[in-house]
Amino acid sequence: MCGFAGVVAPDGNLLSQQLVAMADAIAHRGPDSAGYWTNEDNTVGLAHRRLAIVDLSEAGHQPMASGSGRYMMAYNGEVYNHQALRNELEQISPRQWRGHSDTETLLAAIEQWGLKLTLQKATGMFALALWDNQTKQLQLARDRFGEKPLYYGWQQGCFLFGSQLNALRAHPVFAPEINRNAIALLLRHNYIPAPYSIYQQIYKLLPGTILTLNADQQLHTESYWSVRDAMAQAEANPDVAPAEQQIAALEQTLKQAVAGQMMADVPLGAFLSGGVDSSLIVALMQAQSSKPVKTFSIGFDDPRFNEAEFAKAVAKHLGTEHTELYVTADDALAVVPKLAEIYDEPFSDSSQIPTYLVSQIARQHVTVSLSGDAGDELFCGYNRYLLTARLWHKLNRVPVLLRKMLASVMTAIPVKGWNALAKVLPARAQLSNLGDKLHKAAAVLACRDAEQLYLGLVSHWQNPEQVVLDSKEPATVLTDEQRKAGFADPILQMMAQDTLSYLPDDILVKVDRAAMAVSLETRVPFLDHSVLEHAWRLPKSLKLKDGQSKWCLRQILYKYVPKELIERPKMGFAVPLDAWLRGPLQQWAEALLAEQRLASEGFFDVAIVRNMWQEHLSGKRNWQYQLWDILMFQAWYQRYH
Repeated sequence: MCGFAGVVAPDGNLLSQQLVAMADAIAHRGPDSAGYWTNEDNTVGLAHRRLAIVDLSEAGHQPMASGSGRYMMAYNGEVYNHQALRNELEQISPRQWRGHSDTETLLAAIEQWGLKLTLQKATGMFALALWDNQTKQLQLARDRFGEKPLYYGWQQGCFLFGSQLNALRAHPVFAPEINRNAIALLLRHNYIPAPYSIYQQIYKLLPGTILTLNADQQLHTESYWSVRDAMAQAEANPDVAPAEQQIAALEQTLKQAVAGQMMADVPLGAFLSGGVDSSLIVALMQAQSSKPVKTFSIGFDDPRFNEAEFAKAVAKHLGTEHTELYVTADDALAVVPKLAEIYDEPFSDSSQIPTYLVSQIARQHVTVSLSGDAGDELFCGYNRYLLTARLWHKLNRVPVLLRKMLASVMTAIPVKGWNALAKVLPARAQLSNLGDKLHKAAAVLACRDAEQLYLGLVSHWQNPEQVVLDSKEPATVLTDEQRKAGFADPILQMMAQDTLSYLPDDILVKVDRAAMAVSLETRVPFLDHSVLEHAWRLPKSLKLKDGQSKWCLRQILYKYVPKELIERPKMGFAVPLDAWLRGPLQQWAEALLAEQRLASEGFFDVAIVRNMWQEHLSGKRNWQYQLWDILMFQAWYQRYH
């Protein structure tokens, strides 16, 4: 885990202090050391900040040259099978290694096989920049799932790239425009999906992709591995063995993935919530460790959001060295002013707050922490999958024209009108916030298919173009027919779409930025590509059985942890955002949502935002997520512009 940045300046005006500034802007990603390299004619430069995990010596220092001197590379991440790659290279021709870092292994492999084949052989999480002194071309690459970030774009004749936007901002030519279309995406999803960024002409490299900038300054991208294709191929070739054998094989695959990700020359541990996914990862770690695994969880006094007791019970049973910290509302609220700096691009998944807090606790004891992320996407863990499928099964029986007519009638009466009507109904028929519920139901009724229904259910704003001035919402994995997953089964389709968008652009961004803000490396065993391929060969009946999600994972986990410690309703990693906005965060939010401020900045429809804010404060409606989207943009804009 590290951070890097770089510049291609065709006019030869690259200055070393520019690279230093770019690296300093992401020093938190690599506090152990810094390195810089420029070519002879000052047209290309690389900067690197190192968080030393494997080979802590100078032999792992970056930017690093290949053995022949042809390539120079800056690299962020870990290749877990790099020793196997070394062994394969040794069989081709014995060589003298300078150290035992995976960076050196990657460079040797690239010299032997080229970049594309090397990445197809590699198992890991990474982003890298590779300069070829022979062809005078730059190549950028990102891991299969997008665990590690990578931004790039042209600015005033210079090609800039780096692990975070802060690195690009530090270059003196960086002067982009806000991308209003990206704000619309933020309001729908609470994140900005790749390849878009908050700035025009600045992009995120898609997962599993190599970008080449050739000697003529032309850009070309190619995929070396596709999540969509891997899921489709695996699902088309299902495992037909008996269920017991399939589960045993899955356990072995997961064990190997966990073992590979326990590679480190520094203290290592794991996040533990006490849920299925994190408990299983910790159980498999402990089963393969000669000493107690270090585990970490946070607790809240509010029982609606507290999982610490469950995590503690699992840790005690497994015999881990467990650290838990109960945080107060004040502890959590103290994180809010830091969020714009931590994420450096507008991002509004409110679980960013507890994610940062648990990372902060873990970093006091370890440098690397494994997590249970991606278990929900691969093994049908989200409640919304079954809910959407059941709802669509009922809705689809009603002709779409009739549903649209009914939806029109329901929305013709404003929310206040429905609420007034509710007050005159008999007590037994009264519903709180009737108008709110009916307007949400109307949006569901008008859906043409299960995909549109699912998009509506996972969207914060149903029509963000109405509130973001002069915006047009771009196509994404969820709406572009060319990029969508193509599964006929609605549950499989939802799982696939989340793996393509929600996982890389929300979950992995949330964890990467929160953890790297405190210089903690995180690893995700479920995102070993062998695990994804195995998961998609399993029949859906082993993932969702008798209404129970992640059934196959539970069967493995019950070998290590008693069932009664695990079985409970899914809680999620939430905070009481609605109450905070009406209470301790009200003054902060009011300043960001002030009418004059919104009008002068000119990004949002002032009337819509102010009305929503007043409805939330009065308790008429709960607009916590919609408001948080806008507040996170406003806080980011205040910090950087």
